[in-house]
Amino acid sequence: MSYVDEVIERVVKENPNEPEFHQAVKEVLDSLRPVVDANEKAFRRDALLERLVNPERQIKFRVPWIDDNGQVHVNTGYRVQFNSAIGPYKGGLRLHPSVNLGIIKFLGFEQIFKNSLTGLPIGGGKGGSDFDPKGKSDREIMAFCQSFMSELCKYIGADTDVPAGDIGTGAREIGYMFGQYKKLRGLFEGVLTGKGLSYSGSLARTEATGYGLLYIVEEMLKCHGKTIEGKTITVSGSGNVAIYAIEKAQQLGAKVVTCSDSTGWVYDPDGIDVAALKEIKEMKRQRLTEYKNYRPNAEYHEGKGVWNIKSDIALPCATQNELGLEDAKTLVANGVIAVAEGANMPTTAEATDYFQANGVFFLPGKAANAGGVATSALEMSQNSERLQWSFKKVDAKLKGIMVDLYHNIDEAAKRYGFEGNFVVGANIAGFEKVVDAMNAQGIV
Repeated sequence: MSYVDEVIERVVKENPNEPEFHQAVKEVLDSLRPVVDANEKAFRRDALLERLVNPERQIKFRVPWIDDNGQVHVNTGYRVQFNSAIGPYKGGLRLHPSVNLGIIKFLGFEQIFKNSLTGLPIGGGKGGSDFDPKGKSDREIMAFCQSFMSELCKYIGADTDVPAGDIGTGAREIGYMFGQYKKLRGLFEGVLTGKGLSYSGSLARTEATGYGLLYIVEEMLKCHGKTIEGKTITVSGSGNVAIYAIEKAQQLGAKVVTCSDSTGWVYDPDGIDVAALKEIKEMKRQRLTEYKNYRPNAEYHEGKGVWNIKSDIALPCATQNELGLEDAKTLVANGVIAVAEGANMPTTAEATDYFQANGVFFLPGKAANAGGVATSALEMSQNSERLQWSFKKVDAKLKGIMVDLYHNIDEAAKRYGFEGNFVVGANIAGFEKVVDAMNAQGIV
């Protein structure tokens, strides 16, 4: 049995009931076989893959809080500090009922390589809780966030571990958490990113993941003699990533015709109205059923169906495993030329394989959605300097990072004989930097 297969088998055995983590490890290690096989003796001797797939630290804790009726609730909090070889742990905090240790480990493992690909000095980590912020009052959100941070603050710091937002954790939640950290630790430092502009946040951070997604797609198409201008794009999701991916796509001359939320989806043949979408989702925090009140010609459908709409480019920006094999077949039959992941692993392995087998350009999330964490790292730099850069400066740095990232993964794929396979290229490019740092620092 090969070294890669041994490690995958061991991960599954030692981490039962964590299918998302198994999926992430298998996907990454499978694509790293050319590198591992070429260095198998040294990697086995140093147990390199075993060290890579085992978090340096994983923390689980209870989070008691009181609702507006005086009832006490107890949720579970997590922080997985996966790998600090190239910098402080960096990764978001997800607040969603589906959160468990396996999902946090899957996200944290992916974060190692995503952060490495940015070229910035940030390691991989992830955290969150099974708390559901939907339907909660601001006071209840504050109560949870303060309780959550009362424990988490023991393990994080500007030079140790710098969490950020994720699903369910936006500017409001980051603000409450930062206030509690500052009160308990007596430090005003860049311990969280995604902060408000009035307290050391970064301009362009809100837009970064969506904008970065389009910058890397634009560069990929340009390198293959194509352009975004005039293309029809389908997008899933209606959160931060989706909204600003739609906005940037339209700025680049494309027409985006879909978006979705957890209950349904919208098809707007005239192009999604970004201003209406922002008002519904960011200001009023309502469901997409409201969209027809702004655009009567649009269609609203319950359930799922975004990928049935004919498009040139598909951008899954909602959640993991949302685009399956049947969806991939439909997209290919309808002539899609490119798929890029705005969310974390939204495309199943079978769908990914189908896209690649049918000549579709496929950009995995660890590359395509790295703009968010890249700009978080730029926020860390601004915090260290006690400065706030202009939107134009941050956006220009973001675009440069995403353009360089594309060329790095493209070159890594070519170097190992996998030209055009950006999944392999992303994993290898991210892996090589982390391995160099791990080897330099010894067995720790």
